[in-house]
Amino acid sequence: MADLIKVGMADFKVSRSPATIISYGLGSCIGVSLYDPQTKIGGLLHIMLPDSKQSRATDNPAKFADTGIPLMLDEVLKMGASRSRLVAKMAGGAQMFAFANATDVMRVGSRNVAASKEILQKLGIRLVGEDTGANYGRTVQIDLTNGVYTVKTIDKGNKTI
Repeated sequence: MADLIKVGMADFKVSRSPATIISYGLGSCIGVSLYDPQTKIGGLLHIMLPDSKQSRATDNPAKFADTGIPLMLDEVLKMGASRSRLVAKMAGGAQMFAFANATDVMRVGSRNVAASKEILQKLGIRLVGEDTGANYGRTVQIDLTNGVYTVKTIDKGNKTI
């Protein structure tokens, strides 16, 4: 049986086939995966916030889209992935609670989605699939044998992207 590697909040892991990497309980957080289909090397990052420059506590770069995605990219490249073949998939970014008179600061999920897309674009990595937004939590996993990214939910079913 393949290894099941768990990623916590504000954390990431990289590995190669036949491992599967999983992160549980994404609400407004984003699960970003990178995958090289030829070498079967990939990673999964659990982002909590969009921008490290807007936070006082920046001691954990995996917590933020702007620092976590480049960090994970460096690690998959060190393992032998090719930047030109890498593809990204992501899920999460939900608005878990409704707030009256919500300001942009309260919309963490949508800000996480936008920041993640912007960083991937700046790094030249194609986003080939996503399941973001709405108002429900997700658990995500990437199977490094084939790059299948599975999104599991409580009430909304499961999907692969």
